[in-house]
Amino acid sequence: MELSWDDFDKVDMRTGTIIEVIDFPKARKPAYRLTIDFGPEIGVKKSSAQITAHYRKEDLLQRQIIAVVNFPPKQIADFISECLVLGVYDENKDVILLKPDKPAGNGFKIG
Repeated sequence: MELSWDDFDKVDMRTGTIIEVIDFPKARKPAYRLTIDFGPEIGVKKSSAQITAHYRKEDLLQRQIIAVVNFPPKQIADFISECLVLGVYDENKDVILLKPDKPAGNGFKIG
């Protein structure tokens, strides 16, 4: 299915910095609960991310990521995920996070 530019333009992808990482034992698959700072325009949002195969909690703090910030909130167990952190799947279907090639401000729009 082809996407039009107007469709793509509706997806709001932004840079953010992870400021808190908590284990999420209630998730069906191993996951962390992330708190991410997207700057003054977007603010702080929370997300559940199945990234435990490649990342330790302490390695994620202050790491920049890219996320979709305009999906509706989604309940995962007893947690509300407010954004979708983006990544690629490796050969084992484990997620490798996407990040800017150089430091960027929180909330910068991906285009």
